[in-house]
Amino acid sequence: MAAKNQTRNKIGTWVGFIFILVWCLLPVVWIMSLSLKGPGETAAGSAQFLPKSPTLQNYRDILGIGTVTPGQENTHADFLDALRNSFGIAAIATFLAVIFATLAAYAIARLDFKGKRLVLSLALAIAMFPVVALVGPLFDLWRTLGLFNTWPGLIIPYMSFTLPLAIWTLSAFFREIPWEMEQAAQVDGATSWQAFRKVIVPLAAPGVFTAAILTFFFAWNEFVLAISLTSTTASRTVPAQLSFFVGPDPFNPPYGLLAAASVVVTVPIIIIVLLFQRKIVAGLTSGAVKG
Repeated sequence: MAAKNQTRNKIGTWVGFIFILVWCLLPVVWIMSLSLKGPGETAAGSAQFLPKSPTLQNYRDILGIGTVTPGQENTHADFLDALRNSFGIAAIATFLAVIFATLAAYAIARLDFKGKRLVLSLALAIAMFPVVALVGPLFDLWRTLGLFNTWPGLIIPYMSFTLPLAIWTLSAFFREIPWEMEQAAQVDGATSWQAFRKVIVPLAAPGVFTAAILTFFFAWNEFVLAISLTSTTASRTVPAQLSFFVGPDPFNPPYGLLAAASVVVTVPIIIIVLLFQRKIVAGLTSGAVKG
């Protein structure tokens, strides 16, 4: 009887696992299939899952490889500019946010000062604040200061929303590091800064890496600020640029191009998650288990 129950449990586990796997991967497979369809199949509104005549023309159009479809001559230039903007803005925002968050989280975890809980509460409130509510004021302010349609005009608000999450993640890591290790380094002649840089930060590397990944993901995928605070491809990121992909008329959007661009944009994120999934899980679960 016990053997039968164990077998049923295994079967149920595998059925549930397969169901969740299909549920999660089905949209990804659909987008990849759509990216391989030509304009004839997508314009006809075909509900066929797999393409009848698979083609890489959509990828050639957005990347500017080989012969480009007539009417899409500027698509690859705009997409590559947006891709460069996304990489640059996300990288800079991640670098600055992680530096400031590391220093702030260390102070919150190690130092006793008045208002420490208030700082954490404000950080959490900022992280939960709706982005849409800030678009109007930021639009007017950025135009006055000359930051509209510039990289700093996106990096600054991105940091405003990623810093609180990074501070919360890193403060949990710093609390787990024994205080005696830093004191031992100072006894050996290291200054407070040297002990922090050479002892504390290396031990908190999983948390620092997790904060960097989460910050990069936010900056990479953000749409509302990117579409509202830019007007040209000089600083427009990929999520915003995709909304400017138009077809021959408003009733025939270039679904194939949009799907191909989505695949290209998603590939770096998938690679990062697959390569560093252990560090990401370690960073997110830090502080969940005590003892």
